Parts: sequence; structure tokens; C-alpha cells
Amino acid sequence: MTSAFTSNNTALTQTFNYQNATHSYTIKWRSLGNPASPPLIFIHGTPWSSLVWTPFALSLSRHFHVYLFDNPGFGESPLEIPLPGTTTSSEPSNSRSSKITQLDADLARQSQVFAALFHYWQASDTWAQSPHIIAHDHGGLMSLRAHLLHNCHYASLCLLNVVAIGPFGQPLFKAVADNPEQFSQLPDIAIDGILESYIRNASFYELSKQDMQMLKEPWLREGGKEGFIRQLCQANYRNTDAVEGRYAEVGTKLPVKIVWGKQDNWIPVETAYRLGEALRAKEVAVVENAGHLVMFDQPGQIGVELGRWLGAV
Repeated sequence: MTSAFTSNNTALTQTFNYQNATHSYTIKWRSLGNPASPPLIFIHGTPWSSLVWTPFALSLSRHFHVYLFDNPGFGESPLEIPLPGTTTSSEPSNSRSSKITQLDADLARQSQVFAALFHYWQASDTWAQSPHIIAHDHGGLMSLRAHLLHNCHYASLCLLNVVAIGPFGQPLFKAVADNPEQFSQLPDIAIDGILESYIRNASFYELSKQDMQMLKEPWLREGGKEGFIRQLCQANYRNTDAVEGRYAEVGTKLPVKIVWGKQDNWIPVETAYRLGEALRAKEVAVVENAGHLVMFDQPGQIGVELGRWLGAV
């Protein structure tokens, strides 16, 4: 049986190229629905791709112009490419601060690329109104950085089990970040086992074989092992210093909703209430029998929550 989270109708068929002072990027994306409908952007987190949004994007494209994309180094979008003769840090290349900068620990580069893509869509499709944003995991921090630092204006913001307020970290993140070279030398079968265990820990219910394979597949391709290790290192050093002190501004400018799987093993449910207070959210909805992959554990309830929210804002 085909999973609801896989569909050729959401294949990323468009390409956006972007270059900043240090890197070049190729982002795969697509849109669904009537371009005259209100815009709606889905942002995925790590180690996922835009495929986590498939059934919701298809359903909501009946009423919205839906945008999907894969972040640099995730899903169908390749890793960013450093420009010749550029460096990302003035520190020695083997220093911890240099490695953190190279790994884009605070998601600065990914957020900058998203903001550039956002403004490209805005200009190309001549939006009549600002888009609604639905974000998961580190997509939450990306959306907040883009709004507060890169002049991206939203009609509303709905955040599902997001990375947005500290403290962060898991033992696996620290272990990999402290010894990335050792992990990169592990055989592929060992990395496959770590990857599967990592993904399994994100859900409350056992994932179907189809969904597990879909979530693993980008990291099993050539170069995927290095990309997976990179994102684990990145997760260990993520921070919100540039924006967390300004979160109260967000709720005064636009409606915010927080949705959280109560049994999240990665980010405890208490974080939902702390984040809701910091952002001055209009609503915090806690979903029972759901983990970090709340959209897989309770797709029906998430569909209802998103529909109610978008119908009210």
C-alpha cells in the first residue's frame, strides 16, 4: 500500500539558484493549486524533507497556492557549494568555532536562502497578500529568523514541534559533533542503523516500512552519509541568540499557533508553552499520542488543526 506521505503530485520540479558572499545554492521547489489563491508555505526541518507535508499540501491546495521546497542539503536540494577563495570563519580551520561556523550552527545560511526564495516567489507570483507559514522542527527557527531578520512578512505562523527556544541537544548530537571523523568512517550499514533508530525515536507509533524508507532514502544516496553526519553536528550547536530576545514582536504583528506532539522525545512538551508565551501565541494545541513527527502519528488531527487555523486567520 502506498503511503499518504509519498506522491508524484508533489515532486519538486522547479529550481531556484542563489548565491551569497560565500556559497552558491540550488533549491528544488514546486507550487500547487491556483496562483490566485492565498499563498501558503510549508517548511520542513531536520533530517526530513518537504515530503513530510505531502497529504496536507495536496489537501490544502484546493484553497491555497501551496509552496513546497527542500532546504540546502536535504531531500532533493544538494548541499551548498563554497565559492572559490572564500572561508566562513577567521578562526583556524581545525578550531571548534570554525567548525561550528562551517556547519551553519544557528541556521543562518539556510534562513537566508529561504528568505531569498520567499522574496523571489513574492515578486514572481505578485502575491496579493502575505503568505501563511506552516513549519516543523528547525523550520520554526528558519521562519522566525526570516521574519525578524530578513523582512519576510507573514499572514500567520503555525509551528509544529519546532526548534525555536533553548535549551537544545541530544546525546547523539554531542557524540557525533565531538567525533565527526570517527562517525564518517563507520560502514554504511552502521550509519543505516543509527539513522533508522534516530528516525524511529521521533514517532510515537511505529512508522510503516514505506514511510521509514521515504524518510531514510535521501541519506542513503551517494554522499548521504556525510550529509547526515553534518546535520547531526549542526543540531548540536544550534542557537537562537540572534532572534529569541525579539520573539514578543512576532505575536504583536501576526497570529501565531503552536501545535505539539505530547510524547515528543526530542523536544519536551513544556517547550510548547514556553514558546507560546515568548511569541505571544494565540493558541497552543497539544496532541495526545504523538511524538516529534506529529504529522505522521496523528495526521487526521493535524489536518483538523491546520484547517481550523487557516480558516480562522
